[in-house]
Amino acid sequence: MKIAFIGLGNMGGGMAANLVKAGHEVNAFDLSEEALEAAKHNGCATFTDAAEAVQGVEGVVTMLPNGAIVKSVYEGSVIGKAPAGAVLLDCSTIDVATAKDVIATAEAAGYDMVDAPVSGGIAAANGGTLTFMVGGTEKAFGRAEDVLQAMGKAVIHAGDAGAGQTAKICNNMLLAISMIGTAEAMKMAEKLGLDPQKFYEISSQSSGYCWSLNAYTPLPGVGVESPADNDYKGGFATALMLKDLRLAMDAAQDVDATTVLGAKAAEIYEKLAEEHGALDFSSVIKTL
Repeated sequence: MKIAFIGLGNMGGGMAANLVKAGHEVNAFDLSEEALEAAKHNGCATFTDAAEAVQGVEGVVTMLPNGAIVKSVYEGSVIGKAPAGAVLLDCSTIDVATAKDVIATAEAAGYDMVDAPVSGGIAAANGGTLTFMVGGTEKAFGRAEDVLQAMGKAVIHAGDAGAGQTAKICNNMLLAISMIGTAEAMKMAEKLGLDPQKFYEISSQSSGYCWSLNAYTPLPGVGVESPADNDYKGGFATALMLKDLRLAMDAAQDVDATTVLGAKAAEIYEKLAEEHGALDFSSVIKTL
């Protein structure tokens, strides 16, 4: 399948490379010359104009920073430029309203389109083990599924347009809350004189079991290897977690959802991002 991939950042670069590894022909576009050079090295054909990259393709995948850019790219460079039969997949994490709006515009122009944000981070993007949460019609999902399978370990149809974004922001709000709770418990146990490794061994096999503790331990030298063991470099940046929390808080306000802990998590990450936005979100433990 011939696919245009627009947005070759920390996540998109690895995702495009995995499409090539799966046997797809990939037209790659990004504003960064360095990103384009890496894509070329990974077997992609490279383009300096997004509208040219989508010519003659059967699918378009985008991985972009925010909703405004997604809307601009689709309205200016994809819809009406890509062949009418192409399936469109936006893997960016953006607000639910914009996701629904862009998909409606694409469908009105005759395209099948899904919103398909990801979970897993840079390592999973490079390793092809992402989880995709997909919103769109059954038909659009069916067409997008094979493309997504080449980049992930799990592809889940969440529901209609916007459902993928809803799943992503709710999931990451939960992750932020659980990471703060994990960090608080680990530091409290340590201050009370309990060996952090012993606390990990106990809690990870009892009712404290959770992904933040078991799979992403936030304290260096304890539990599994994680960004904490690399001075909190790499992984999922605090600035990106804050972006997702802001999206979650905006969505909660739109539907009058009660998110007391979500709002507190957003407040905590706002403060953390002011000085440590590039560090992994588990670095929240350093504030304790």
